[in-house]
Amino acid sequence: MWTRIDVPTGTRTRFIDITAAVAAEVDKARIQSGTCTVYVPHTTAGVTINENADPDVSRDILSGLARLVPATGDYRHAEGNSDAHIKASLVGSSVTVPVIGGRLALGTWQAIYFCEFDGPRNRHVLVGISGG
Repeated sequence: MWTRIDVPTGTRTRFIDITAAVAAEVDKARIQSGTCTVYVPHTTAGVTINENADPDVSRDILSGLARLVPATGDYRHAEGNSDAHIKASLVGSSVTVPVIGGRLALGTWQAIYFCEFDGPRNRHVLVGISGG
């Protein structure tokens, strides 16, 4: 079963916690054991799992990526967003989380983040749930 979650972004770069929306899809699926995959069908955005207790972690990741892959450089891509493509490739386009006891089996401090690298845009993720 695959569903779509819309994720509007308001700035060029941003981490958006989508854990609650993904967990709601797991609840709707009513499975006790299985997997949940979150997939981003965009080439300038990604998805990751990281700490949700301190918002500075997201800021630090974005800052670190900006240092590693600056917005301007020796890029040839005509759209001017090569850095966003590189960051999306580094972060990745999907995560998979076990579903145990009908819930996402995330660690205490973990959250699922949509990673915007070329916003603001109207984005979406696809959530696939399997199991029984």
